[in-house]
Amino acid sequence: MRVNEEYKKDVLEVVHVIPQIEKLMGKSILITGASGLIGSSVVDILFGINSYFQADISLILTGRCEETVRNRFSYMNELGYRFRYFDILDHKELNENVDYIIHCAGNCSPMLYENQPVETLLGNIIGLRTVLECARKNDVERTLYVSSSEVYGIPTSHTPYKETDYSHVDILNPRSCYPCGKRAAETLCISYVEEYKMDIVIVRPGHIYGPSIAIKDDRAPAQFVQNALKKEKIVMRSPGTQRRSYCYALDCGSAIISVLCGGENGNAYNISNSESIVSVREFAETIAKIAGTEVVFENAADKVKKENGISGNSSLDAKKLESLGWRALFDINEGVKRTLEFGRI
Repeated sequence: MRVNEEYKKDVLEVVHVIPQIEKLMGKSILITGASGLIGSSVVDILFGINSYFQADISLILTGRCEETVRNRFSYMNELGYRFRYFDILDHKELNENVDYIIHCAGNCSPMLYENQPVETLLGNIIGLRTVLECARKNDVERTLYVSSSEVYGIPTSHTPYKETDYSHVDILNPRSCYPCGKRAAETLCISYVEEYKMDIVIVRPGHIYGPSIAIKDDRAPAQFVQNALKKEKIVMRSPGTQRRSYCYALDCGSAIISVLCGGENGNAYNISNSESIVSVREFAETIAKIAGTEVVFENAADKVKKENGISGNSSLDAKKLESLGWRALFDINEGVKRTLEFGRI
C-alpha cells in the first residue's frame, strides 16, 4: 500500500477516538501477524500514537518474513521496532518480556481452509497456546486475541449477532476447521483466565477491508478491490445476498486498541461499523461505483461453493464495543475510497 500524508492524517484521526489511550504510554507491545491486514493497521495506529504523543511505546513485530515486515513499515523505521520471527504452526517457545500482546496471526484464506484444514485448525490452537504461555511466564499485563465472526455459526435470524448468540456449526464439515478452531481458541483463552488468573480479552472482527489487502488474498472483498484497482469488472459468483458487517481496517485497528485499553477481562467484543452492515452485492456495487467499473455475475462452481463461508448472515451488533467509548470513523463509501486511493497492485 501507499503510506502517504493523507493516510497518516487518517491514522491520527482514529488515534483520537481511542479511549484510555494513556494506558499505553511507556509500555511494550508484541503484535503477532504484524504485516497482515488487521495487524498492520494496529501497528500503524501505535506508530501514530508514538509520533503524536511521544508515547515511548516499544513495539515487537512478529511474522514469518522480516523483509515483508520491513517493507510494510519502511515509512516509520525511524521510530523503531524490533522484529521477531514467529510461525503459528511452530512449537518453538516465544519468550518476550512485554506489557501487552496482541495476537493477530492466523490463517484467514478460504482457499487454505479447503486445501489445508488440518493446518488451519491446529494453527489456531498451537499458535495461541505459544502466545498464552509467553504471556503466563512473563506476567504480561494483558493479552488480546483476534478471533472471528465465524464463531457464531449458521444463522437462525437476520438480526446482528450479539456476543452471546451462538448457532450450529457442522463439525463433520472440513470447512468448519476455521470456525471450530476459533471457538476452541476462545475457550482456551478463557481457560487460561480461569486456571492461571490471567488477563485476556477477545475481539471478533466482521469482514475487514482496507489498502493493506494482500494481492494473494482470495477472500471476496479482497478480490473485489483487486478487480477495481486493475480497472476490471468485479466478478461475483453468487447472488451476494448474505449480509455482512464490513469495517475499514483503521477502524478495526482502533477498536482492537480500545478493547486492549478498556475491555473487561474474559470478555469478547464484536468489531462492526453499524453504518456498514450491507449485503455482499451492495459492497461490490459500492466498490464498482467508486472505481468506475461494473459488477457481473457468474454461476458458482462447486469449488467456489465449498470456499464460501458457512454463514449467510454474519452481521454483528457492536453496542458492547461502543459502550467502551469507541466509534467508527469511516463508512462504506469513505472506507472504499481510501482503500482504492492508498492501495496498489
